[in-house]
Amino acid sequence: MEDLYRNPHWLSLSGKIISFHCEGTAVTDDGETSELIFRSFSYDRELHALVKACEGAAVISRKTLARVVQCDRAADCRSGLTAPCVLVDKRCPKRGSFQYSLFTLNSSNQLEPRIDFKLPYQIKGHVSILQGPTVLWSHKDSVFYASLQTGGVRQVPLQLSHALIAELPLHKAQIFILGLQESSDQCKELQTSSQDLGYMIEDGQVFDGTAVVPRPYLSITQCILVLSADSVDSVLKCEAVAATSNKQLVYFENGAVRGTCELPFEQPENIQVVHTGRHGCLYAVSFRQGHVCTVWKETFQIASCWSGVSSFHVDDFLGCGTDQMLLFFTDQSEVGQPMERFLITDLCGIAYSRGRDAEAHKTPAPIPENYLLTLQALQSRLQSGVTVLQDLQEEVRVKERVLQQAVQTLTDMVSGRDTVVTQHEQEGLFALWESDDESKTEASDDKMQDAPAVSSRPHVDKLWHRLNVDQLVVGAMLNADSSQLVTSVSLSILTEKDENSAPAVIQTQSQVFHLPVPCLPSSSSSSSSSSVSTFPEPAAKRSRHHAASRPNDLHTCRLAVTAATKLTPLLNSARVKCSVMLHYTLRKDASALASNSTPAVVFCGQLDLDIHNDFQTQLLKTPELQTDEVREDLLSLLAVLDRWVFHINSPENSLGDINGWILKRAGCKKIEVSPQYLLSNSSGPSAVMVFHWHQITPFQGELSIHSSKLQMLQFLDSLLAHLPASCTIQPVNDVGGQGAARVFALALEKELVSLKEGVASTLCAEDGAEAQRLEETPETGTAEGLQRCREVWQQHTERTKSRLSPLVDVGRYRSLIQSMSKAQLDVDLAALLDLQRTPLG
Repeated sequence: MEDLYRNPHWLSLSGKIISFHCEGTAVTDDGETSELIFRSFSYDRELHALVKACEGAAVISRKTLARVVQCDRAADCRSGLTAPCVLVDKRCPKRGSFQYSLFTLNSSNQLEPRIDFKLPYQIKGHVSILQGPTVLWSHKDSVFYASLQTGGVRQVPLQLSHALIAELPLHKAQIFILGLQESSDQCKELQTSSQDLGYMIEDGQVFDGTAVVPRPYLSITQCILVLSADSVDSVLKCEAVAATSNKQLVYFENGAVRGTCELPFEQPENIQVVHTGRHGCLYAVSFRQGHVCTVWKETFQIASCWSGVSSFHVDDFLGCGTDQMLLFFTDQSEVGQPMERFLITDLCGIAYSRGRDAEAHKTPAPIPENYLLTLQALQSRLQSGVTVLQDLQEEVRVKERVLQQAVQTLTDMVSGRDTVVTQHEQEGLFALWESDDESKTEASDDKMQDAPAVSSRPHVDKLWHRLNVDQLVVGAMLNADSSQLVTSVSLSILTEKDENSAPAVIQTQSQVFHLPVPCLPSSSSSSSSSSVSTFPEPAAKRSRHHAASRPNDLHTCRLAVTAATKLTPLLNSARVKCSVMLHYTLRKDASALASNSTPAVVFCGQLDLDIHNDFQTQLLKTPELQTDEVREDLLSLLAVLDRWVFHINSPENSLGDINGWILKRAGCKKIEVSPQYLLSNSSGPSAVMVFHWHQITPFQGELSIHSSKLQMLQFLDSLLAHLPASCTIQPVNDVGGQGAARVFALALEKELVSLKEGVASTLCAEDGAEAQRLEETPETGTAEGLQRCREVWQQHTERTKSRLSPLVDVGRYRSLIQSMSKAQLDVDLAALLDLQRTPLG
């Protein structure tokens, strides 16, 4: 019994280790006097040992023997600071009662009595010391607690079996209890049949416990740690990890299981979080019988295990700004101080050990058994394969029926019989072309009558404007036909303050965005083929496969042009009339990428601007809407925000779900009208940020940020803390689509010049010497000179004929092909970069 009373209890706080134990000092007539002794230790890197920082004692009983029940750190409700707390019991044999006292160690290293209460029984089992400080324990399917606010012992008014005690990290942390209860009035008030109930200690509120832990897991959960919590519309949203009696560590999100990890030991007692900085986080689970296990938060897999541990703590013992784990080891065969055998590590490069080889206690982590995940992946692949096989079988059946009908039709034609062929709609087919010449002629006539005459002038479908902070944004939407005909598009704004004043041109900055055309019903005519056959074709048929058009196809995109300008020139009067002009250049043909035509101007419309109106956009209010107004708001926002593009490369680890991480940031939502864009609107238009993440490979990606420079730097700082340490972030110099198009045009021009010069140089090199010799004009005054003129004329004729089918040296031809291949590769790369510019939609 003496060893039990003198067994020290340990806790860590502010990088120090504090031990508490009770010790009898003297024997009096009334009994033995007990003192509560504490000692604090800190790690000394030079001595490579834990050295004593301070110590002290306080007399807690002069008549009875005392012992330490539990010690832990808890937040003080008066000062808001976290302080060491120790619970001591003093048994009174004559009275048959137990007296408990809670002491706190203040900043002056003095023990202060905070709570005193008496019980007719001795507390057995786990005791929790939480914020307040508040002492909680269980006795006969009931939960009791005592704190400074209660002034005594209180009982939770719910009969809960298998009670779990934890804290919710809300704006004001709250202590709650989870447990199982038979059907009661509280369940009826919640209108639920679940027996999983929760109870708030501070306000006595009863809530549905399935929001934290699902009912099947509550009965087997041994300990729980709530990571985050929030109350949205009076609904509790939280994330938690729990260790169960089935040797599992389970991750819960809003009461649903999101991940599981098999633990190597039984009887878990406590869960702690180890923040190792940029290396990530660990979940440290302590077990009975002296076992400790750590699990990586990101991968939810075992990191390391130890056995023979007498005490386990998490704190910044080295003062480096991140957490480390301190493990004290025991050996039953040796007698010595437990502080002589310890290990300080964070599993990320920091490891300090003393005494016996602490690594000998390390238990190798078991091989993770991901049978369930593997089975799910195989099932998904099997289902996908079965679906593809069924589609192929259906295709084969359709082809067989078509072939049988074709053979039957041929047989009937030879025999002179009439054949009834089923319509293609019944077979799920559609005709590629018409077999009837009359219907074909009628269809073409109808098309010519219905189709309007194509105009060379672009047509503007809609004109809009927005006020964004101190800028005016004007936008024009061109239809799909106009988008194919024009290039080098921009907008200009002319202001007319009154009827008599001349229009004034305002300096603007234009941007062009590609928008996909909304999908039309399949009943419209199909796209025509580029080649025309001179023979009548049969009514060929094929299966209906609805393939979405590519967003970068020139035939499926519209152009949205915006112009942004400062509001300062417009502030002289309340109402301003603005004329919007569209500047463009016509393409030579539909496939041309550049044109040398003369720029033209067309009048788009007139705006009556009132700067006193409130232009609160729908995008900032409800980004979930899918309307044209929201799309215009997004275009206007992208026109005024600065844009940065960064290339992220992670050579050692996969990047993971970057899009999901951005969504979890405060106030970040997905813009439904353009789902590839994410909006963060924390505090008004000045703090708006728009993100676009493009995953190139699992290890590379491109991130576009539309925001101010300060916001961009703050976001990159938080992103660096999330990414692995081996990641590199490089800014992309060219961030505009205009630059990509310009590179594409230059590459095409270089290819043409290379082809022209290469062919010319190859041909000229063959007959250069001969041409120089032929340029020498012979004399015609003699017979020899006349003969020489005839030879020159004959050689010139043969040289002209040889140009129609010239012979080229193999070496020169190989050099020409190599230079042309290199130029074509440059063109392909420029085209790929131009197509990768993701349009809105």
